[in-house]
Amino acid sequence: MAVLLPGIISPRSPIDFLKTAYNFSIMDITSTNTAPFRFGLLLVDGFALMSYSAVVEPLRAANLLAGAELYDIRQIPAAGEQSETSSGALIPATEPAGRQEDYHLLLVFAGGDPNQFQDRHIFAWLRRLDRRGVRLGGVSGGPVILANAGLMQGRRMTVHWEHAAMLKESHPELIVERSLYVMDRDRITVAGGIAPLDMMHALITEHHGPDFARQVSDWYMHTDIRPSGGPQRAGIAERYHITSPALIQSIEAMENHIADPLSLDQLTLFSGTGPRQLNRLFQEKLGCRTMGFYRSLRLEKARGLLTLTPLTITDVALATGFASSAHFASAFRDEYGTSPSAYRSGL
Repeated sequence: MAVLLPGIISPRSPIDFLKTAYNFSIMDITSTNTAPFRFGLLLVDGFALMSYSAVVEPLRAANLLAGAELYDIRQIPAAGEQSETSSGALIPATEPAGRQEDYHLLLVFAGGDPNQFQDRHIFAWLRRLDRRGVRLGGVSGGPVILANAGLMQGRRMTVHWEHAAMLKESHPELIVERSLYVMDRDRITVAGGIAPLDMMHALITEHHGPDFARQVSDWYMHTDIRPSGGPQRAGIAERYHITSPALIQSIEAMENHIADPLSLDQLTLFSGTGPRQLNRLFQEKLGCRTMGFYRSLRLEKARGLLTLTPLTITDVALATGFASSAHFASAFRDEYGTSPSAYRSGL
């Protein structure tokens, strides 16, 4: 028998629509704007309750711990007045799909066989949200729906392992990684399961700083925060042989912002240190200054894309945060002693 879960209905607060929505998260760390962050959840029947809860509960805890509505959560069934999870729980609608366009972030939740979802009206609405500057994301099978709507070209992404082979077969041009989650400019994709807990920690850190994000994670005894690369990679501390929380937080922020690089001042907001101290830590522990390390990290990602994908040099440049292919080629040559095209032709 289906279980009816209470709807999450909250008062609306007017706010100017932000066309460059995917950049708002960094600005929000220091913003004095008290209007809540509008978080849309597009729910396709058959999605996993675990993944849904791993997104909603940190938002609820953030509101509770802050004593204010930091997040305005809007539940949007893909069809009808409620949506049904894979376990039979029913989630009532806060609002219908296709009507609102004022979200800061909209996540698509799907399970089962997401390729079966072919609602052209929803696809058109998602594309309209994209044109309006709304940051879009998908959880579990949700990234497949974004891909089928034509919204993942040129972005790094992940998806639940169950759907990965099918997605690569139907969209061989996409950059699909086996990661827990991927944040690439105006897209967020999450593998599902409990991975959204780790993604939400990163997102709340962007919005309200690492200390508050840790409070939210501690509320759920989620004390072992995993980096976006997930189990396919060792943790940041093990990879770089570091223990400094400031360095670990900074590198995690860098890895979450490959295509939209942060400034040194923005990185200090994650590390809790000043620019001089952060540069000193990077120099002492890793042998280079902060932004030099960041550039090498982006170039390492670019080298992987040149090796593993058919993306053009220009697309690789954009996917790793370089303003032009010429700038990228110059940086790549400085790092590896050869041009991107020569590197690829020599593989």
